[in-house]
Amino acid sequence: MRIKDILSPESMIMDLQATTKDEAINEMADLEVATGIVNNKEKFVESIWAREKESTTGIGGGIAMPHARNEYINKARVLFAKSEKGVDYDSLDQQPVHLFFMITAPAGADNTHLQALAKLSSLLINPDLVEKLKAAKTLTKLSTSSARQKLTRTRKTLNAKPSWPLRRKQKLRQLVTKSH
Repeated sequence: MRIKDILSPESMIMDLQATTKDEAINEMADLEVATGIVNNKEKFVESIWAREKESTTGIGGGIAMPHARNEYINKARVLFAKSEKGVDYDSLDQQPVHLFFMITAPAGADNTHLQALAKLSSLLINPDLVEKLKAAKTLTKLSTSSARQKLTRTRKTLNAKPSWPLRRKQKLRQLVTKSH
């Protein structure tokens, strides 16, 4: 699986208006419904919250990766959303979230959402990429930037050593190994 196969310009919010975790989840879910990725917003949002109750998907460093796999999802997709102000998302580091990657997969998609989590996790270790994503002001800039190119490569070797705290690395491992 390649990230570019599930990351689409139609599934990007470059100016997320939400100020709370609930508003952020609902604003992203609205786009998932509008683009035909999700067929039942209420049930989909319930599934996102069920996962959040197990453990926050706010992994720290201003990043959250809410995700679900169920029958209310029509197609695998990664929705990208960016908040200038940041959203209190109950993250591991208690810092506001600026970058959201909402990962969806249909019930029969086996490990598609886990592959997406693993791929995103490996890419987001790169602090330069994270900064480029945070700095992108428009969809066009993100679509043509090296940040977009890095997100859409199938393979990438990360030369920089991770600067993430240990808890964040552990959280990423947990997200990848959970089958939700």
